[in-house]
Amino acid sequence: MLLRHTPQEITERHALTINPAKTCQPIGAMYAALGVHGCLPHSHGSQGCCAYHRSALTRHYKEPISAGTSSFTEGASVFGGQANLLQAIDNMFTVYEPEVVAVHTTCLSETIGDDLPQIIDKATKDGKIPKGKHVIYANTPSYVGSHVTGFSNMVKGMAMKAETTGVKNGKVNVIPGWVEPADMEEIKRLSGLIGVDIILFPDTSGILNGPLSGEYKMFPEGGTTMAELQSAGDSIGTLALGEWCSADGARYLDTNNKVPCRVLDMPIGLMATDRFVDAMRIIAGVSVPEELSHERGQLVDIISDMHQYFFHKKVALAGDPDQLISMVEFLVSIDMCPTHVVSGTPGKAFAKRIRELTAGLPYEVNVKCDQTADMFLLHQWIKNEPVDLLIGNSYLKYIARDEDIPLVRWGFPILDRQGHQYFPTVGYKGGIRLLEKILNALLDRKDRDDPEQSFELVM
Repeated sequence: MLLRHTPQEITERHALTINPAKTCQPIGAMYAALGVHGCLPHSHGSQGCCAYHRSALTRHYKEPISAGTSSFTEGASVFGGQANLLQAIDNMFTVYEPEVVAVHTTCLSETIGDDLPQIIDKATKDGKIPKGKHVIYANTPSYVGSHVTGFSNMVKGMAMKAETTGVKNGKVNVIPGWVEPADMEEIKRLSGLIGVDIILFPDTSGILNGPLSGEYKMFPEGGTTMAELQSAGDSIGTLALGEWCSADGARYLDTNNKVPCRVLDMPIGLMATDRFVDAMRIIAGVSVPEELSHERGQLVDIISDMHQYFFHKKVALAGDPDQLISMVEFLVSIDMCPTHVVSGTPGKAFAKRIRELTAGLPYEVNVKCDQTADMFLLHQWIKNEPVDLLIGNSYLKYIARDEDIPLVRWGFPILDRQGHQYFPTVGYKGGIRLLEKILNALLDRKDRDDPEQSFELVM
């Protein structure tokens, strides 16, 4: 395979990225938009860009992704895409009748300098947006940031729809970050058990993990409604799960609608879930229900039972910052050893946070988190310091094969396996699921490699 030519000697690269640990902003914006009820995402650029964004999400979620495009040609590429977008908005509301159109830009429209607020204002004045319908938007140039940045920008666009009436609704806004639809379901379930009425946005549960009923629906039943988004300005508070994905939207509501916010880590693993549950408990003014204590005890039990197989196993990880921070904390808490950590999403605070979480390890962890971070570098790190396990998306399978290392698929995108959209990895139940995947990968490898005298039936 091609990766077998990856050299062990690491040289500094400035103008070349090989197999980046990220994808582009519009994909994140499109995923976030799908979490709004009755929403049709719209890619303001060429047809090819939109086709790529749709196919990336379709391959991961195994669901058809609908989206509009401004269909730039040479004329729009030179003179701007205002006419294209105005016509597209008119066409989409007339033909497909969505409740909401969510417009995100691309490299092309950003380079030209199309002014989305001005164009959408003109569409409103020209009567192209029917009464009772809505357009949200986000600037998502692909040449900066990553899919995580695009997700965050679209979430902030949703927050801009919030209204303040002066009468609190008693609800808590929860911005879940880029997690699977099943994770969003789990966040709603946990909140319900604690007794907190939440507005979760975006919410892709029921949209990208819905049932096959035999009946086609252009817009599935799930998603956050526009009424909920508008009432988010009257909530008593906002919990943002993840600095990179969720904090911008929460801080916008804090600044503009006076809804106080708190930024937490994604509730992946024992301690991060504890902090989420505690925050919700304080908001609701209640005790933690016995059912949640029971679930937490089950997670602690599997850690205790199988600790011998986790102990001091070295792990290399690639993924998104918010997810990696919680995963690294979880791994350290069960005495595994994160050794190499790579994310293609820029963020100077990421490396500092990872080093704080791994400060008790007897070595310095390799960390890189910027636009030049890639899996080529991760592969080189592994060649210089081998690991026992890989955790990340499907692109790591090449390194796993070349270096003969077990792989736990987790994050985005997962292109060669099914089920990730149905099984949560957040919360205590999600922690059990993660440990099962990690444990199975390690024990499968142990069974494969053990000599006959230590090939055991009971482990």
